[in-house]
Amino acid sequence: MLRATPFSLAAVLLLLPMLGWTQVTPTPNRVDGYGAPATTAPSPANPSNHGETELNILSSYYSQDGNRGAVEGGIGTQQLTDVTPTIILNVPLDSVTRVSANLGMDYYSSASTDRIDQVLSSASSQDTRYHLDLGLARQLADKRTIVGVGGGFSKEYDYTSFNVTGSWARASADGNRELSVAGQAFFDRATLILPIELRVNGGGEHGSGFDTRQSYNLNVVYSQVINQRLQVAVSTELVAQRGLLSTPFHRVYFRETGGNFGTAKAELLPRQRYKYPVGLRLNYYATDLVQFRGFYRFYNDNFGITAHTLELEAPVKVTPFFVLYPFYRYHTQTAANYFAPYLEHSISDQYFTSDYDLAAFSANKIGLGVRYSPVYGIGRFKTPFKGRVAKFKALEVRYAYYRQSVGLTANLISADLSFTMP
Repeated sequence: MLRATPFSLAAVLLLLPMLGWTQVTPTPNRVDGYGAPATTAPSPANPSNHGETELNILSSYYSQDGNRGAVEGGIGTQQLTDVTPTIILNVPLDSVTRVSANLGMDYYSSASTDRIDQVLSSASSQDTRYHLDLGLARQLADKRTIVGVGGGFSKEYDYTSFNVTGSWARASADGNRELSVAGQAFFDRATLILPIELRVNGGGEHGSGFDTRQSYNLNVVYSQVINQRLQVAVSTELVAQRGLLSTPFHRVYFRETGGNFGTAKAELLPRQRYKYPVGLRLNYYATDLVQFRGFYRFYNDNFGITAHTLELEAPVKVTPFFVLYPFYRYHTQTAANYFAPYLEHSISDQYFTSDYDLAAFSANKIGLGVRYSPVYGIGRFKTPFKGRVAKFKALEVRYAYYRQSVGLTANLISADLSFTMP
């Protein structure tokens, strides 16, 4: 809310909750993104994919709860639900060129943002974010290099964001090595919505106008086939951000002034942030029926956060067409230099936040995915496009339970329906 091959469902489902991380107002569905940057620039899908049009219809339902909401200074409710229907379309123009489209929305209902104006069931308690991304990928004459360009936008009540993307990927002659580079730039404009008591004269729909933010992401991946059973990939996702990095409607209460209504200030963070993660991914094919996937990421940024993330997944072929894959993720991070809990900041602090996304915590996520993909598809049906026959290729469902050491819990269920058409 990222390789040079078509997206697997698992990658897409993990990516969707992270798409909004580099926007001005973070989308709420961030169960996979804590403490780590979210580079949303993909390398292009391989254009030479049998000339088929690919369509994925994805949806997810996310629900969380906790009692450390930043809107009320680190002590409020974090109850939230989020529904994210998405359509991903990949269309061949010829044997070496493809266009892609990613269209979707996030509809969320949040008890925490309801507290911005202290009126329950107010307009701020729910919102919808719309997003559209378009891309063009072309395989060059050497048959080993794929280049891509793209752009997109997203819009919700308090921000608008535009982005541009460029990518390049090249495989070795024997196909055992690949280097991919993708870059993306976001240009955001946000409405500064302040807590009601901090607005001029205590009223008005907003606070103090608008602000902007720019985010520049660079994703570099080198992958290597070690042998028939083992594949390795090393990656980095560098992020530079400038502009509005605070969330204006997050309150901070200070030990000198107490927690009475009207004594808070709006969260204030530096206007520059740099993120430096490095990741290592291993895929090991133990047998024809069992595979092990592992991922480790080290993360550091100039806010003072250091984080470690470990992910494990073990797909098991129950039948040639039916796969179960349990997965587990562990994350731990230190606190940002500017974080302190409720009433522990001093009014002399230059920067301050009580947002527990920037706190020290550990988190565990565990879940199970199911994929059904018969070789001839689940079913076939005629389309309105010149009577062409589409194939319902695969169905995948995934459930995850997430828990932080600071009390937040979340449940996420998602599904992908995959179709192809010649």
